[in-house]
This record gives sequence, structure tokens and C-alpha cells, in this order.
Amino acid sequence: MKVIYQGGQAEIERKKSRFIAHVAPASSVGEAQAFIADMKRQYWDARHNCSAYIIGDPNPLMHCSDDGEPAQTAGRPMLDFLISREVTDVCLVVTRYFGGTLLGTGGLVRAYTDASKAGLEASRLMEKKEGIPLRLSLGYSDYGRIEHLIAEKSLPLLSQVFAQAVELELLTDPAGLRDLEDQIRDMTGGQARMQEGDSISYGIVDGELVLDAQK
Repeated sequence: MKVIYQGGQAEIERKKSRFIAHVAPASSVGEAQAFIADMKRQYWDARHNCSAYIIGDPNPLMHCSDDGEPAQTAGRPMLDFLISREVTDVCLVVTRYFGGTLLGTGGLVRAYTDASKAGLEASRLMEKKEGIPLRLSLGYSDYGRIEHLIAEKSLPLLSQVFAQAVELELLTDPAGLRDLEDQIRDMTGGQARMQEGDSISYGIVDGELVLDAQK
């Protein structure tokens, strides 16, 4: 699943109306409500502070508010956008300063959707995963084949030490652990020593490994 690693802010304009999107991580309904209240205090002079949030996985809590806009033209499109991007533990607020020209229902839906997209693009997402650390000790003659296997499977590499033997520690999907171990045995003629660790949570942010995935 994807969550917000770092929130972002973006602004778009439609017929002189300003739409300011703020995205923040939220791991509970209380955190989401506090963020919405904070945005309303910060933009107290705006006509609308519309919001949407999704909390939890796989059975998330979802909520949205049009905050005075015509029904289904603001909060619902914002929520639908977050759902389409498969993001959870997220709160989105879009503030509108009215520019004097009515946009119509279709124009509002497009504007709030576009603002939501801009806000999410300004944020940093983290893909959360569960992994089993696997420590390997193998000979130098086997290292090239194992290195290729790790790259082929896009397995996160935690450490590598070149001493009397090559010592590697990597992360693998628990469901694929046994198959991986069988492949390593076959590729090294059974010479590689392997030790499994306890399952941990980790994340991928901008292609980089983040071990503290509870954030």
C-alpha cells in the first residue's frame, strides 16, 4: 500500500478562483480532523475548505466534505482521486478563494480533481511492504550470479561485506522466501549459508529503501 511520507502543497487557478491543496499523512481519524481544523484556521477568510481522508487498510475509513460547495462537486471528487491513486493514511484539504466567476458543477469537479492531483504530485509517497531479512555467506565465485539474481528480482540490499567470504543481507517478500532460497542453493551448488531474520516493515520512497516504515 502507498502512504504519505511527506506532505505537499500546490495551487491552481480556474477563472480567477484559487484552489490551494494541502496533503498530509494521517494515521487516525483524529489526526485527519486536526489537520482539517488547522487548515480552516489558517485559511479562515476563504469561502470553502473542502476535505477528504482515507485511514487504514484493507478496510479503510473514508470521509469527505464539500464545505458549502454544491453536493458531490468537491469532497467526493477529491476522495475519488485518492482512491484511484491507491493511497491510504492521507488527508487532503483544498481551499478555494472565489474569483467572481461561477464554474458550474462540471467545472468544479475538474478543478477540485486537478487541485488534488497537484497536491499529491507535490508530496512524497511511500510504498509500504513487509519483508524477511535474509543473510547470505557465499564464495566469491558465486557472487556474480547472486548479484544478478538480486538485481533481477529488485530485492532491497541492506548490507554487503567482502571478507574471506561475501556476506550479504537482503530483504525478500515472505511469500517468495522459499523459492528464493531454492534458487540460491541451485546457483551455488548448495554452498551458500543462509539465515532468516524476523519479518520487518519497510518502505520505498523515490526508489530508496526506508526501514522506518511506521512513519
